[in-house]
Amino acid sequence: MALLITDECINCDVCEPECPNQAIYMGKEIYEIDPQRCTECVGHFDEPQCVQVCPVSCIPLNPDFIETRETLWQKYQRLQAEQPGAVVPALPAGPRIL
Repeated sequence: MALLITDECINCDVCEPECPNQAIYMGKEIYEIDPQRCTECVGHFDEPQCVQVCPVSCIPLNPDFIETRETLWQKYQRLQAEQPGAVVPALPAGPRIL
């Protein structure tokens, strides 16, 4: 899922610079998250960085964008491929079942 900033946002400006995908931007009144760029930090961090730094806990999952970890990883790869000179990593292998 992508994340969503609710109207409880106080525009403290701490989330925007933490987003590795530049998915957070200033909307008309509060910060917003572009669901096409939000990977919940999959590929970058173990947990969403914006959620970690938000002082008012106003960044829940966006119910309109249900995505699996695999889908988030594919989005991460697409975003990385858009970067000039970027090397796109493969999905880390899970445990092997014999």
